[in-house]
Amino acid sequence: MRAPLTSKGAARLREELERLKTVDRPKVIEAIAEARAHGDLKENAEYHAAREQQGFIEGRIKELEYTLSHAQVIDIGSLNAGSRIVFGATVELADVDTDERVTYTIVGDLESDIRQRLISVSSPVARALIGKHEGDTVTIDAPGGQREYEITAVRYIG
Repeated sequence: MRAPLTSKGAARLREELERLKTVDRPKVIEAIAEARAHGDLKENAEYHAAREQQGFIEGRIKELEYTLSHAQVIDIGSLNAGSRIVFGATVELADVDTDERVTYTIVGDLESDIRQRLISVSSPVARALIGKHEGDTVTIDAPGGQREYEITAVRYIG
């Protein structure tokens, strides 16, 4: 099965890939050449650090190329799920006990970032939300125990 990826997430990964190839890779190649010019490579910390950085960059380039070539890019704007929660939904939740509100967008595993409120489609929270509708109440297993939330809004932002 191909891993789902939003079109925004695919664009972000393509931008990172382009930056790695056109900016970071040439910079580290230059740093290696400069460190080589300093002579003895056995005791040359700059050389070893640059080589390590090069390995990281090349690995990330391979990973991004593989991900982008094997992903199923889904245009969220074309989904017509109404108030039903599916991949790509932006969901607003209200804690039933505290009325604290939180908003999450359900995205592919490779683009999830909790700091930006992008949660993986395979996460426990997303799995609890998928298939539910605006107005439903859902119980989510949180680190501090079970929490009950009301789904107050479901949007699909392309």
